[in-house]
This record gives sequence, structure tokens and C-alpha cells, in this order.
Amino acid sequence: MMKFDFSIRTRDGQRIESLVIGGLDQQDAERKLNQMYRYCEIIRCETKDNGVKQCDSTSVEDILSLISK
Repeated sequence: MMKFDFSIRTRDGQRIESLVIGGLDQQDAERKLNQMYRYCEIIRCETKDNGVKQCDSTSVEDILSLISK
């Protein structure tokens, strides 16, 4: 699932700068956005880079290499 970073203006005129919504594609994310904020105006949409993920587990080799340094 991709993540999209939206800047929107609500129907009341309030501006929301960074609203991150996940979706299969941009159209799916916009559909979800319109369910939450009806009649909003999308000012900007950027794809978030989710290619870098942190790893929760550390291997024994990584620990030994840190100790040996």
C-alpha cells in the first residue's frame, strides 16, 4: 500500500497542510480523503517514499561487527 501526503482546503476554508492517507493508488487515496472531508479542495498531493523501512530485529553478525569495532 502506498502513502500519499495531501494538502487540502476544507469546505469551511480551513487549510490542512500534511494529511497522510494510504491507498492502492492515488485515486483510492483521494476516495478515502473525500469520505473524511466531503467537498474539500485538494491543493497538493505527493507520494510518500516508503522504500526505507526500519528493521526491528538485529542479527548476531551485526552485533558482533559492532562489538569488534
